[in-house]
Amino acid sequence: MSYKREETYEKMHSRVLYNSGQEELVQEQLDALEILYDYNHSRPREIEKRREMLKKMFAEIGEGCYIEVPFYANWAGRHVHFGKNVYANFGLTMVDDTHIYVGDGVMIAPNVTIATATHPISPELRKNTLQYNLPVRIGNYCWIGSGAIILPGVTIGDNSVIGAGSVVTRDIPSNVVAVGNPCRVLREINENDRKYYYRDKEIDPSFFEKK
Repeated sequence: MSYKREETYEKMHSRVLYNSGQEELVQEQLDALEILYDYNHSRPREIEKRREMLKKMFAEIGEGCYIEVPFYANWAGRHVHFGKNVYANFGLTMVDDTHIYVGDGVMIAPNVTIATATHPISPELRKNTLQYNLPVRIGNYCWIGSGAIILPGVTIGDNSVIGAGSVVTRDIPSNVVAVGNPCRVLREINENDRKYYYRDKEIDPSFFEKK
């Protein structure tokens, strides 16, 4: 099968099957990963250097974003869109074979996986390195707990919290706490959450004042 770059890219972002094992496509992916390698081997105090590298790697990245190393991404973030002030802790994995959209102020805990690539059930098709991709969308001011896995095609609404270790297989609405495998809504975020931050630990009202 001949490699037609524009045709392949269209398929990557159109939810249709395509051959992910084409040599030219693999080589292009490796070129992107060279920059990611340098990012992961930068020194802790090279904060500005890391920010400049993220601008080169990502499709879009807003002000105030930071990703701890190690960071892993199939295309080094080429198809990742970050809003402003996104923070990702150690060990983030983004399978970015198509687009991943992350809103403003999102907090991502250690060892989270966000995946867009998936494969047909038929083993004959998998032998031919066929796959298809489904975009992922995470709204503004979400908190993704440690070890959570967000599967292809999922949308998470604004302000929601995904519990540690959750496997998110379906869309999650805005303003909820969702946990488990598969991840389900546990409860809505409510006024009680503005009064207590942990069990009976009360929140100082001054913390809600704009800075």
